[in-house]
Amino acid sequence: MASTLRHLLSSVPSPTLEDMRCVAFMRNVNQGQRGHPSTGDILAGFADAGCPDIRTFQSNGTILFDADRPAGVVEQAADAIAARSGHEREILWIALSDLTAVVDEHGTTREPRRFEFTLHRGGTIDAHDPDVVRRAAERRCSIVDVGPGWALVRNEVEGEGHATPVLESLTGERATSRGLPTLVRLVSRFGP
Repeated sequence: MASTLRHLLSSVPSPTLEDMRCVAFMRNVNQGQRGHPSTGDILAGFADAGCPDIRTFQSNGTILFDADRPAGVVEQAADAIAARSGHEREILWIALSDLTAVVDEHGTTREPRRFEFTLHRGGTIDAHDPDVVRRAAERRCSIVDVGPGWALVRNEVEGEGHATPVLESLTGERATSRGLPTLVRLVSRFGP
């Protein structure tokens, strides 16, 4: 698992030499449910990785943490959580400042429940590429904004969730999504 995670984390942006506030998304987590890592497993796993002061947000594996080497922390935390819980889960991360910029630009959009923010390991997607547009449309959504390792997706129907399968199809890598309303609340609570 560790070598797989190292390979998958190679497309994540390089961190700075000082602590930065980051947001991690664990993939396919519902804390408190059988077959998923518990909140205690997540807290202890990040502590094992050198981040004892994390904050979990909601119960879907969204974690706020500070680190000078986020990619290393996430890799170590994933291994520690798997060892503690017996459940392997990928963890992707983004700097809170980058997430805040997306929320600042798109957070007041009409019908925010149609939007999902997705972290993925596929670099930067060309949202205007005809193949990307076609493949998203086949899944009843469109990609409205992109950056390195992330995409903002608008679903045709409110409350539907097509971002993760679209980005996994486009990149050939794992992805995980959160609804825009969740991120608006997160940034409102923890942002600058």
